[in-house]
Amino acid sequence: MRLFGRLRRWWRRDTAAVDAHDEGDDDAPNAHLLRAADSLRALLKDPAIPPGVRQALAEDYAQVEAMLERLEQGELQIAVFGRVSVGKSAVLNALAGRPVFEVGVLHGTTQRAGHLRWQVAAEHGVQLVDTPGINELSGEERERLAEEVAGHADLVIFVVDADLTAIEVDALRRLAAQQRPLILALNKADRYTPEERAALRERLLAHSAGLVRPENLVEVMALPAPQTVIEVGADGREHETRRPREPDVAALRARVLAVLEAEGKTLLALNASLFAGRLADAVGERLTRLRAEIAQRIVRLYCIAKGVAVALNPVPVADLLAAASLDVALVVHLSKVYGLPMTRAEAGRLLATIVAQLAALMGAIWGVHLVASALKLGSAGLSTALTAGAQGALAWYATVLVGRAAERYLAAGKSWGEDGPKRVVQAIVESLDRDSILREARAEILARLKRAR
Repeated sequence: MRLFGRLRRWWRRDTAAVDAHDEGDDDAPNAHLLRAADSLRALLKDPAIPPGVRQALAEDYAQVEAMLERLEQGELQIAVFGRVSVGKSAVLNALAGRPVFEVGVLHGTTQRAGHLRWQVAAEHGVQLVDTPGINELSGEERERLAEEVAGHADLVIFVVDADLTAIEVDALRRLAAQQRPLILALNKADRYTPEERAALRERLLAHSAGLVRPENLVEVMALPAPQTVIEVGADGREHETRRPREPDVAALRARVLAVLEAEGKTLLALNASLFAGRLADAVGERLTRLRAEIAQRIVRLYCIAKGVAVALNPVPVADLLAAASLDVALVVHLSKVYGLPMTRAEAGRLLATIVAQLAALMGAIWGVHLVASALKLGSAGLSTALTAGAQGALAWYATVLVGRAAERYLAAGKSWGEDGPKRVVQAIVESLDRDSILREARAEILARLKRAR
């Protein structure tokens, strides 16, 4: 986990540098791009990530490769969002200057994300991404797809054709939380009179305050209604004709180009850093779960070994010493699982701390443990069999407590945290169902003793 800590600190520092970027420093955006690319390569090449985790996150790693390619080519991605039938595809077609994205009158014409390379600036290649409507009837899956695309986009165009609905405001908030620049495009502006448009702009600015900059609200007519023209013929009669009108997305195009010109490289670097940070978190979480699963299996193996060893050893107190040796080995084994190897001396000191807290909390249990050990020596045959199962079960339970406490300590990077060992151990004791563990342990140990006989 140390690698991920270093990377996270690096990305936070880089993001802060982006936020504090002096526009007069021409080399800063290039430096951010290089740093972002280096952080992504570090994720791809990190040998500490187990193959199982790498395989489980194969799709994410493929996206890292794609993002690295975008970084090297300086290619930005612009995603368009909006409700069904607000004209998202039409806006992209107007920007592209040709009918690339499917446009229709039926709800849900855009069934999946579409992509188009759009060469608009000398320094940037731009990829336009169309997405399904955010309020589709099959909503959750398509909304998830939209948010996934937004997670990789450097700039988001949010298309509306009226005042914002609650669904749209919620979507804007989610997008703004991903730290993406937002351009709010009021499409079908030709439907409104100048007075209506002015009033609508005020409402849009009010409802998107804090989410969209005022200068990023633009009006467009991606697929304007035909213009009605009255012509007077040679005979003096009036004839009504309808003439198609050209799309008008000039304001949107100018705003996009202005953002790309001012922030293009920085946006690309910031997005790459944020993506790498999310992937590092995902890898870290996956590693944590994987380590916890492995640790659980290891603790159970030591529980069996210790329980049976204590049950079989006829010498009082000697079985407890053997149990302590197994506990030290358990701690050493767990430390390797968590990538924080400990010597037997270090493991012994950690075990002493854990046992001291357990003894303070559970003195009565340890007393029973010692009594059972003495009974084993003074009894023969049946008495030994009866007490062995109880003693072994207590040893099993103690191993569970030691293992859980060692896991907490190692998962926190060899630290008890603010709570300290006393509270950590107490919380573990309180979280376990002692009776069920003892029943399971006794049954397992007696079954193994029977097979051994």
